[in-house]
Amino acid sequence: MTRVLALVPDLLFGSKVKAMLEGAGHEVEMAQSETDVWDQIAGSDVLVVDLTTDDVDATGLLDTLRSGGEGNHVKAMAFYSHVDVDVKREAEAAGFDLVVPRSRMAREGAELVTRLSSP
Repeated sequence: MTRVLALVPDLLFGSKVKAMLEGAGHEVEMAQSETDVWDQIAGSDVLVVDLTTDDVDATGLLDTLRSGGEGNHVKAMAFYSHVDVDVKREAEAAGFDLVVPRSRMAREGAELVTRLSSP
């Protein structure tokens, strides 16, 4: 079982993500802010980040995550609006393990998390 921490401030889409991941057997905690991520990251295997909101500094979040501490081992996946290619490029350059359009997250999120968390 994969422990997933999802930073998805959009409550409606966040509920969909949570239900999809739990339906695939993943254990899911939801974070509403970057502060919540640091409070909840311990024990997580995968971090899922919503890049469709201006409320998240994904690059800064990932830099801090990768700089050491409890979250250093966590795989990071992000999703973005398919029309915002610059956000995708920034996330890839920042070092996210996987960056996908929001529509793909909605369709294949559980499978993507499973693949990302596999050794």
